[in-house]
Amino acid sequence: ISLRYLATNWQSQKIVSSGDQDKDDKLDFSEFSKYLKEHEKKLQLTFKSLDKNNDGRIDFMEIKQSLADLGVEVTKEDAKKILKSIDVDGTMTVDWNEWREHFLFNPATNLQEIIRYWKHSTVLDIGDSLTIPDEFTEDEKTTGLWWKQLAAGAMAGAVSRTGTAPLDRMKVFMQVHASKSNQISLVGGFKQMLKEGGVTSLWRGNGVNVLKIAPETAIKFMAYEQYKKLLSTEPGKIKTHERFMAGSLAGATAQTAIYPMEVMKTRLTLRKTGQYSGMFDCAKKILKNEGVKAFYKGYVPNILGIIPYAGIDLAVYESLKNFWLSRYAKDTANPGVLVLLGCGTISSTCGQLASYPLALIRTRMQAQASVEGSEQLPMSRMVKKILEKEGFFGLYRGILPNFMKVIPAVSISYVVYEYMRSGLGIQK
Repeated sequence: ISLRYLATNWQSQKIVSSGDQDKDDKLDFSEFSKYLKEHEKKLQLTFKSLDKNNDGRIDFMEIKQSLADLGVEVTKEDAKKILKSIDVDGTMTVDWNEWREHFLFNPATNLQEIIRYWKHSTVLDIGDSLTIPDEFTEDEKTTGLWWKQLAAGAMAGAVSRTGTAPLDRMKVFMQVHASKSNQISLVGGFKQMLKEGGVTSLWRGNGVNVLKIAPETAIKFMAYEQYKKLLSTEPGKIKTHERFMAGSLAGATAQTAIYPMEVMKTRLTLRKTGQYSGMFDCAKKILKNEGVKAFYKGYVPNILGIIPYAGIDLAVYESLKNFWLSRYAKDTANPGVLVLLGCGTISSTCGQLASYPLALIRTRMQAQASVEGSEQLPMSRMVKKILEKEGFFGLYRGILPNFMKVIPAVSISYVVYEYMRSGLGIQK
């Protein structure tokens, strides 16, 4: 990767907002001089933190080590590329003057800001919330930017899920009802739904699916911060495997807390006209007829699904990121919107593909009591039964509508997120 940020409009705005003391949206000479002096001090601190052996020069191994401390693994070749983009005199080391020249008119002051381009964004909501949470810099936490970003992400998720709800309902319908003897096609399934409950029936279960975004996001974020503190071997630094463990545990914690809503979502999605009058009626009937245990049906496959989803999602994203950086990063670490969206979409889709059989088992277990004549099977016996009756591909029922909703879901969530960012005053 290259540490050079392109001189964008955002940079100019950030320089003005950082130095503008009298809040007139302009920089006079004294304000500008003060900004440069303070910015230079911050750059000097970053330079010193990179210069591990205090020889006044940064080499590629020091850059590699500093990025590893922040949880970003780069190869020696990539570290050399970073160095080359700053090294003016061709010595393959960077002294203070070269560092200062490179970053003086750049508002990025620390390594965390410099690598933020490649944060694996949780903005891409494809209906499953099993990804590892985003990292927030100390600056974002103290200025309150973190909650604005979480709020923007939650709104993007709500609009995206609502927009793709008919395909999501079709996926759940196929997961539970489709079999070799009961083949359900996309067109046939939608016709059946429209005939049974009209156009609005396509959005059944969407209300609770949207409602669970806020508590899940908040619990996951708070749990992630705590698990990072517990698991990191060095305070303030987190390695990739520690981040994966903290993220997976945070996901499991959030899923445990909101799991009854997951069960209700499945029941409401599959309900027939008149079966439940709403969310509370559904909860009341489940409690009365099946007891509290029913709210945790399918919990085990759901928790087991977090590991393959989050692990493969992270591994594929890191591989795609490193591939792009080694091939195309010439003058900037910024890959652009399309590359980021593409990498995020591919990695999330791979994660879904790996954990899909577990998601199908979870949905069937959640739906068991509401499907007439179905046996109450534990997880292992259900897997065995599906494999015996329908073969391996029986574990992938409903995968077509699931993949069909990925691109519209990603597109909607990204567009809404960008609108929310500008609405909440988050600078890009």
